[in-house]
Amino acid sequence: MTTMTQPVERQTDRLDPVTFEVLKNAFATSVDLMSEQILRTCYSFVIYSRDFSSALCDAKGNTVMQGSGDIAVHVGTLHFQAKAVLEQFEDDIHPGDVFLINDPYRGGTHFNDVSFIRPIFSEGEIIAFSQNKGHWADIGGVVPGSFYINATDHFGEGVRIPPVRVWSKGVFLKDVAQLIVSNTRSPEVAMGDLHAQSEATAVCEREVLRLVDRYGKQTVVDAMQETQDYVERTVLEKIKTLPHGTWETVDYIDNDPSTPEQLIPIHIKLTLDENGIHYDLNGSAPSVATFLNSGYGTTHSSLYSGTKTFFPEVPLNSGFYRAVTADIGPEGTVVNAAWPTAVTGFCSGPHEKIMNGVFELWSRIMPERAMACSFNLEYLLVGGRDARSESKPYFMWYDWMAGGWGGRATKDGSGATSPVFGAGLAVQPLEGQERLSPVITTEHSIAIDSAGPGKFRGGVGVQKGGILTDAQSTVVSYSCDRARSVTWGIEGGLPSIPHGVWINKGTEDEQYLGSVFSGHPVRPGDEFTRPSAGGGGFGDPLERDPELVLEDVIDAYVSVDRAEKDYGVVIRVGDPELDEYEIDVAATTAARAYIAEHRSSWLEEEPESVAQRFRSGELTMHDVIRRYGVILDWGTGELFPETTREYRESMKLRSANHWS
Repeated sequence: MTTMTQPVERQTDRLDPVTFEVLKNAFATSVDLMSEQILRTCYSFVIYSRDFSSALCDAKGNTVMQGSGDIAVHVGTLHFQAKAVLEQFEDDIHPGDVFLINDPYRGGTHFNDVSFIRPIFSEGEIIAFSQNKGHWADIGGVVPGSFYINATDHFGEGVRIPPVRVWSKGVFLKDVAQLIVSNTRSPEVAMGDLHAQSEATAVCEREVLRLVDRYGKQTVVDAMQETQDYVERTVLEKIKTLPHGTWETVDYIDNDPSTPEQLIPIHIKLTLDENGIHYDLNGSAPSVATFLNSGYGTTHSSLYSGTKTFFPEVPLNSGFYRAVTADIGPEGTVVNAAWPTAVTGFCSGPHEKIMNGVFELWSRIMPERAMACSFNLEYLLVGGRDARSESKPYFMWYDWMAGGWGGRATKDGSGATSPVFGAGLAVQPLEGQERLSPVITTEHSIAIDSAGPGKFRGGVGVQKGGILTDAQSTVVSYSCDRARSVTWGIEGGLPSIPHGVWINKGTEDEQYLGSVFSGHPVRPGDEFTRPSAGGGGFGDPLERDPELVLEDVIDAYVSVDRAEKDYGVVIRVGDPELDEYEIDVAATTAARAYIAEHRSSWLEEEPESVAQRFRSGELTMHDVIRRYGVILDWGTGELFPETTREYRESMKLRSANHWS
């Protein structure tokens, strides 16, 4: 049974209850109107697919309200950027000004996420800021799409924009704007988004000033403060009903190319007491020699987003942030990268690892809302010159996939859905992609056996393929992770599958490129394919109702082979075309007894022997991961011994220790 937060009494007489509620909801509407504006006027297909967020901030830069459709990664960063504008320009801010910033070292996310911030004046005084952040498909750098995996500093990642004025007292500074967009591979698109995002902030400004005209400046300003206070009190009241104490966990990035193979730890400690929620990330690894690092803004974002998932009924603003404090450790770590450390891949690296770790900790505190690990955000970027047009313009086929969320305490995980990184992200329409880029989608379907087995299985992942057509000078890059730190289950649940890209799979030119690479050359006719992982399983798979396993087989979520190997459910196949399947009850009883007797010893088998059996074809990838906890190079079958040792320890804690 879900525990809901009870209404919290307002502890102020500044506003009557009706006016407070009207204005609180009007602030949310003003932000959502801003989002609707950008959705209808943007030039970029990436922004059109909802990779953007909006916010209303008060005069000090504190967030008053975020939009109802914002993506999680932007949560907790927008106020940092509003404050950066205030710090940079102080008293030199005027009506009609619009500022632009993408600086991840000033509280931003990564260079592709460009924010527009507009001060809102009333009676000659700043009363608020409206802000819109959108992901530009390219911001310069070494490779199309600006995701240069091998970057060790930001100079190869794209243009860094500190707070800069692009409109001054209502006058468009075309030279400044031209300087910025000329450093992208699609300056016309970037200029279109620049105007669209700026105009979106004006929509919010007009709505706020309409409220001022109706209720008065002071009432609106008071409501902004009271809305934040209300959220803080609501969270603190909720915490009073929860157990207090300290909980810890660790999740991993796959590896650091500058060190021997090993998982890269991110330590998360959560303390809950009457003063609020406190996180401690000390003990996390030093920054890695690639772009999978996180700045302070995005690390806070992941903590806020992960926590907010367990408080769905609470509005989101700086009152929530006041109830959640964090010590993210010294500069120079993978979760607190300092200039000029490369950070563009934070979204595939620390961000979702922290979010999933936070989910795991809160699952112990609020078990009715528990959830296992979800699939990792991934971006596949194919960029070059589009030979379908005589001018051969640059193109960026910029693709992300849906996947599976973790199994939950009472039900299976959500399948084929947006990543936890951005729950509002839309699956990009294939027809739109094909119109804009010389890439044809060859497959987009549910990935069978991708869901982590459990009493409640994870959600299913997706398989997607594409083929390059009329293009020149084209390269492919992939930003992901969890090819080695495979999406894990909890409370006895089993892992999902690894991420990774194949080129020309099943042909003589077959090549496995892995889950993190940049600038790999491709030619017309080359085909690339990759799966997204499903979510990890929740609870012992041997406790799953066999009838549910049968339904999964009928739905092609689970194969007949994996039904027996993962769940111990033996299914006799009649006519698959007519969905004629039947559970063999006696064989199922025997299979489950066999798995229960042997599965703990499987996790102790000599890893190199397991690797050899994989290379010989005796074992499948699913066998190697789910039964033996062994991690390999999935292209060559080479064993990663240290990674395997660490992954087995994780699997024993999260899975084997909960088997009866």
